[in-house]
Amino acid sequence: MIHNLSKTNSILGKFLSEIRSVSIQGDSMRFRRNLERIAEVIGYEVSKKMEFETISVTTPLGKAEVNVLKETPVLATILRAGLGMHQGLLNYFDSAESAFVSAYRKHTTLEEFDIHVEYLASPDLSNRVVIISDPMLATGASMVTVYKALLKQGKPSKIYIIAAIASQDAIDYVKQHLPESTEIWVGAIDEELTAQSYIVPGLGDAGDLAYGVKC
Repeated sequence: MIHNLSKTNSILGKFLSEIRSVSIQGDSMRFRRNLERIAEVIGYEVSKKMEFETISVTTPLGKAEVNVLKETPVLATILRAGLGMHQGLLNYFDSAESAFVSAYRKHTTLEEFDIHVEYLASPDLSNRVVIISDPMLATGASMVTVYKALLKQGKPSKIYIIAAIASQDAIDYVKQHLPESTEIWVGAIDEELTAQSYIVPGLGDAGDLAYGVKC
């Protein structure tokens, strides 16, 4: 199931416009904060699809029945670009456990590359709800590789993929390679992907914009 939040007008549009804008995205602190806010908005929307239970809470004047999440998800992200969105999700799912995966493109030519995973830290994921965040879904290959790496820690009961911007190619690829029940939540979907696998119009390199140009 694909959820493209740009199809509905909301404050999310402002945050997306700022991470795309060359006149604003040069402010790395603001760029990171906007990724965080985008994840907060998407995380709120995702929470509506999760299971809840009713509990009784004692107030100074009596008792109140409130609905809370039945299960706290595990929040997984792809280093380093995903850290900003990960923090946004932690702001809302504040008791969640975290999983971190270091994955990168290893180019054989300018246009051809493999995805390599170098580091993984994760709790047991067996029968857990897992939310995987990454600002950009370009080809979808990194997301699929990370999902397969996470399976070493157990098979989740449900996967939610969260991204600020995705290409249509990535959406199609993820749909083909992840479980049918996977839900993909994105701020916007761009149609074009260059030969070097960059999203157009996209926003550039999210990791560099958030944390500085890497050598």
